[in-house]
Amino acid sequence: MKFLDLDTSAAEPLYRQIYTRLRDAIAQGLLQPGDRIPAARALAMELGLARGTVESAYALLTAEGYVEARGQAGTVVTPALARHAPVAPTPRPAPAHNNLGDAASSTKPFQMGIPALDAFPRKVWARLAARSVRATQPEDMIYPPWAGMPELRIAIAAYLQLSRGIDCTPSQVFITNGYRNSIELVTRALLAPGDGVWVEDPGYPPTSDLLRAAGMQPVPVKVDGEGLMVSHGVATAPKARAAIVTPAHQSPLCVSLSLPRRLALLDWAAQSKAWIVEDDYDGEYRYVSRPLPALQSLDRDGRVLYSGTFSKVLFPAIRLAYLVVPPAQVPRFEEATRTFAASGPTLMQKIVADFMNEGHFARHIQRMRRLYAERRQITADGLSSVLGKHMQVDPQPGGMHLVLRMKGHHTDRALAARMREHGMSALALSERGVLPHGASALLLAFTNVDTAARARELGRRILKIMA
Repeated sequence: MKFLDLDTSAAEPLYRQIYTRLRDAIAQGLLQPGDRIPAARALAMELGLARGTVESAYALLTAEGYVEARGQAGTVVTPALARHAPVAPTPRPAPAHNNLGDAASSTKPFQMGIPALDAFPRKVWARLAARSVRATQPEDMIYPPWAGMPELRIAIAAYLQLSRGIDCTPSQVFITNGYRNSIELVTRALLAPGDGVWVEDPGYPPTSDLLRAAGMQPVPVKVDGEGLMVSHGVATAPKARAAIVTPAHQSPLCVSLSLPRRLALLDWAAQSKAWIVEDDYDGEYRYVSRPLPALQSLDRDGRVLYSGTFSKVLFPAIRLAYLVVPPAQVPRFEEATRTFAASGPTLMQKIVADFMNEGHFARHIQRMRRLYAERRQITADGLSSVLGKHMQVDPQPGGMHLVLRMKGHHTDRALAARMREHGMSALALSERGVLPHGASALLLAFTNVDTAARARELGRRILKIMA
């Protein structure tokens, strides 16, 4: 049986190779219904294998009905297969592309959305994690509460009251698996397919993608130096059912939504019975003054849902975020979380709760605010010293990235693409929206640029690419 030649170097187990080759031989008609196949002992001796290896293959063939044992008459191809047309053998799949690691698995210079991982208190985190693991009880190993662990919801509510001016109770806090999961929860609880939703333009593209996937209609609304242009939204889609905004540091321009615009947005939501989702992804990081109070703190009509995340302030792999909903909407979100369980693993929630309750979280935010102010300055100065003739850094009050406006005839998309080809990360501002605005700029994170020399070296790499 030449078709039984085995590949001893393959990852596929030998018993599985025997099973596959015999099954394919039956399908191709090389072995006919009623034909006898070698005894397991004889085939094992012929192939130089343990008898148990061959018997495992035969057991699998028997279980699937390809062969049947006839006692002393041996094992034969199932005669009943004669009533069926031969089945084409299963083609061997081509070696799959290795997608076990991608660009997100390592940090590149200027990579957006990555905090300063070198400054994270890993020893403290490891100690809390080890303590939580040691204290694990059987009741901690069942499914977590749909809306999240009570300890974490209490800690988040207390933190938001002190740091963001949000007066909320723990019952209003819902733990999710990240921003995308938070938006999914909002669309399922409050919106319906076909609803129009304002999105900032330029803005965060995944927001529009999520809305389209849920059957909503994203409506791009212009952004200027004061943030979302509410008047443009009202003129474009006055009957929209929601608006998703980044008031603290607009993504990607980093401007803050002015107070008149905040009040106008709240008035529109109240009059239209629409919802506002406040994405406060990095509101803690403001460098010209204390962090601004959240838009939600001005809401008097219960129209604002506050979305926060731990990915930017701790680390992305944590995959934990939270949503604060108006009191009247708590029952609807409780129902939605029971249907679409959103909260993360119990262990991770416990570690984060301890991290917050023991004061490590607040201290970490304070340290990172000082560190980011320093790194923001050295990155802006270093890049400006090298690229000043070609770009200028936008003044901005906070955030975790710089906006480099391009001069002359350079285009941000082409340069961003070349930077990615040369091992750096870069986003083009012109790719972050659909409305014509004529702006050409690079979006570069500064959080992991740790020295002025490093900033200048990266600037020289960009200049070389431009040349």
